[in-house]
Parts: sequence; structure tokens; C-alpha cells
Amino acid sequence: MVRQHVNPLSSFFQLERPLPPLQELFQQPERPLHLDIGCARGRFLLAMAPLHPQRLHLGLEIRRSLVALAEADRERLALDNLRLLFANANVSLPPWLAALPRGQLQLVTIQFPDPWFKLRHHKRRMVQPELLQALATALDPEGELLLQSDVPMVMAHMLEAVAASGAFEPADGGTWLAENPLPVPTERERHVLRQGLPVYRRLFRRGRSWQGLHNPIGIPS
Repeated sequence: MVRQHVNPLSSFFQLERPLPPLQELFQQPERPLHLDIGCARGRFLLAMAPLHPQRLHLGLEIRRSLVALAEADRERLALDNLRLLFANANVSLPPWLAALPRGQLQLVTIQFPDPWFKLRHHKRRMVQPELLQALATALDPEGELLLQSDVPMVMAHMLEAVAASGAFEPADGGTWLAENPLPVPTERERHVLRQGLPVYRRLFRRGRSWQGLHNPIGIPS
């Protein structure tokens, strides 16, 4: 399975593209929300949405061509609790999160993000402390953040970012998860497991001492 990268720090992807509010995306925008960041072709969410019809499922992906394919599948399947959007999460997501109703965001999944192996490219990695802080501020106190990767150095970087954010605490006893807690594996996960290789998984909740980010519209923390 070949990963097709784009440079998230290029001027094109650094433009803030406001994301539509839930009222413009869903027929029942008040439902609990599952946010999948880096949803790629969207097959994980296309399978999750009918299994959890009580939730809204929103996928963000930086590769526009994959979003178009995923949205075509969503429309064909008539899944009204799922949407997939083109966005650079680090640029467009924080202000959108700040406007969410308190407690609506209940699950965030970040699964197998682009590894950017070279040291000089590590700054291109998606999971950064600032993004995690914005997620924690919007997340329900009992909500969960699931991180998965098949690359040890990428998983280590994500755990370092979690620690640096100061916004999350383990929901898994501080140990690796042997099994995926969700009922649907991603395409990458299937590919890795077919080869008999390990998948690294950790589960977090918002830290009880996290007070939230200050923002001018006054979202409750």
C-alpha cells in the first residue's frame, strides 16, 4: 500500500478554509459527533456510519481527490449521518472546534497518519500539541481520543505531542491496546495485520485538570 503525500506546510494548504457548521452538513446536527482526522479514502467511516447511526461521523482529509471519491460513495449509500471534507486539520479545525456545542464531540480518531520519515520533514506531521489542545477543549469530558500507527517512531511522536499538550490522560491504563476498540479497522490496519506486523494503539480522555484554551467566543471548557 503506497502512501501519497502532500506537503501540509505549502502555501496552498496553509490557507484557512472555514469548515461548514454541523447545521449545514447534517439533517440532525444535534447528535453526538465522531471526528476522524486523516480519513483518507473514507472506507473506515463508510463502514462506521451505518453501525453507529446515533452518531454524526465527520472525516477530514488533506488529499482532495480522496475526499471526492469518498463523498461519491457516501451519496451512493445515502448515509445522512456522515460527511467527508477536504481540509488541513491544523489550519481549519481549531476555529471550527471552538464553535461546537459543549459535549457534542465524543470520539476523535487519528489513525495511521502520514509518517514523514525524514527528520527535516517531522514538522509536517499532523499530530501537534496545539491541535491536541484544541481537540481537548471541544471534547466531552468522557469522550475519547484513539491514536493508531504501524510506525513506532510516528507513534512515539504522537505520544510526545500528547504529553506536551498537557490536555489528555490515559484511558487505557497507560498500556498498549492489543485489539482495536472500534468495530471497524482502517484499510491501513488491514494491510498491516495481513503482513503479521504490529499495530500500536493508545486511548486517551481529556485530562481532568485541563481548563481549555482561551478563545474570544468563549467556548466552555
